[in-house]
Amino acid sequence: MNNLSIILPAKNEGRALADLLPRLLMAQPSAEIIVVDDGSTDNTRQICADAGVACLSSPYSMGNGAAIKRGARAAQGDMLVFMDGDGQHDPADINRMLEKLDEGYDMVVGARDWGSQAGVGRGLANTLYNWLASRMTGHVVADLTSGFRVVRTDKFREFLHMLPNGFSYPTTSTMAFFRSAYPVAYLPIKAAQRIGSSHIRPLRDGLRFLLIIFKIGTLYSPLKLFAPISALFFLLGCVNYAWTYLHDGRLTNMSTLMWSAAVVVFLIGLVSEQITVLTYKAHI
Repeated sequence: MNNLSIILPAKNEGRALADLLPRLLMAQPSAEIIVVDDGSTDNTRQICADAGVACLSSPYSMGNGAAIKRGARAAQGDMLVFMDGDGQHDPADINRMLEKLDEGYDMVVGARDWGSQAGVGRGLANTLYNWLASRMTGHVVADLTSGFRVVRTDKFREFLHMLPNGFSYPTTSTMAFFRSAYPVAYLPIKAAQRIGSSHIRPLRDGLRFLLIIFKIGTLYSPLKLFAPISALFFLLGCVNYAWTYLHDGRLTNMSTLMWSAAVVVFLIGLVSEQITVLTYKAHI
């Protein structure tokens, strides 16, 4: 078995791969390199063949997460490196991340600085995700959505069934590792400007990124998300009741509705918490 497998999901990233693959082969000559072609219509497969790199091709696009899962299943190494195929990540950082992994961690994530963010909007969104994930886990999450990470194969494969086919495998895998008490570390990196155009569209994918926020809570500890919402409904019901009692001397349907909503949301949180425990029961 090779000790290290490098997995690159790619969709029409031929231009970037033509530059990246020779650098990867030079930096990690003994590693297994797998490009997962997610239904590309460019020359991705030919570039991989010319470089002597394995290429797993899909007949149509299944999503970034699906490519990650296919690559993780096919990899022979006991450590996996995930890199974007768009040329943003520097192969020279792999050894630094492997050294950090050897300090006793199960996952090391390359944390981008502000200058490496793809625009102000994406930077602000990632800052919000990092803050929320840090609050949920009780640990500093420096870059929740980074696609550059090194993991131990056996640990990562435990959660393949949980990873989405689309966005966002980094969020899901990070929260799963924290929830299962697998040590996670962050290592500062510089990400270059991607080659070619991004596959992310703000209008199309805005809702998906919003759902990441809710996924963070439900993956780690649902009650931390549902309990505050339940408390908010309860307080609003109390405020409404105080107002109507002082002015009209009565209890209104709105107050009753808000108190009922508080109970329902709290019970949903309890059920979700139990489902989460069952999901992770093999790893707790």
